[in-house]
Amino acid sequence: MTDHEFDVLIVGGGAAGLSGAIALLRSRRRVLVVDAGRPRNAPADGVHNLLTRDGLPPSELVALGREEVRRYGGEVLEGRALAAARLGDGFEVGLEGGGRLTARRLLVTSGLVDVLPAIEGVRERWGHQVLHCPYCHGWEVRDQRIGVLATGPAAVHQALLFSQLSDDVVVLAHTAPPAAEDRARLAAAGVRVREGEVIALEGPTHTLEGVRLADGTSIPLGAVVVAPRMLARSAVLDSLGLAPEAHPSGMGEQYASGPNGRTGIPGVWVAGNVADVGAQVMAAAAAGTQAGAAINLDLIEADLEERVA
Repeated sequence: MTDHEFDVLIVGGGAAGLSGAIALLRSRRRVLVVDAGRPRNAPADGVHNLLTRDGLPPSELVALGREEVRRYGGEVLEGRALAAARLGDGFEVGLEGGGRLTARRLLVTSGLVDVLPAIEGVRERWGHQVLHCPYCHGWEVRDQRIGVLATGPAAVHQALLFSQLSDDVVVLAHTAPPAAEDRARLAAAGVRVREGEVIALEGPTHTLEGVRLADGTSIPLGAVVVAPRMLARSAVLDSLGLAPEAHPSGMGEQYASGPNGRTGIPGVWVAGNVADVGAQVMAAAAAGTQAGAAINLDLIEADLEERVA
């Protein structure tokens, strides 16, 4: 049995990674969290649907989580894990800058990247006036005039959901005009459709006055809803031979896993958006806790097997 520095190395320090760390640390495991410090939800003003912590800034949530990990004796290292390789009954993980760490098990919770529509002004307003999820940010734009950018079939679904939050919702047909059947459903929900390609968002930086169409027309709006392509990417998982797979809905790519985040590679688990692109913060945290518990049990059984042998 190789003597590793840690029982578990966690790649990614968001809600999933930190929650997994707490579960393991409370079982007296040696845990290190490696985090690059660039969470997906960093642009957002607050985290929502998180019981008792609604509206907490994402950076504050991470800071509190790190403090809790350290309080239980865990370690947090700011950095980026680039690759992993089998080492005895565990793994060696290479870090950006040349450092190396060893651990018996890996939990990868490195999240995803949102690929936004290539329209002027979208990225600057992402997480504020440019949104994607009615449950994450819809309450904050309730009763405003909301435009839903149609880049694919998700636009109809989004428009129907946002119509519960505002009586003034318009689908911007853009590059994916709704079909006749969908237009009838939208009309029944009080949602209008505006033809024309959107070429820019208008207004001062970080605010929104509306959108500009290719024909020069300006449409006043208080918020724009988009459907980003959500891509889970992990250099560590890729280096071990895992590759992301298409989400059944078509909204992105994630890494496949079984119960409690176990992957097809022995000793490697995943949790959070890297394994479920649709997971909100609370779901990601719960998945991290479940994965941590599963890893702890796996280590117990591995030790028992060695002792019995």
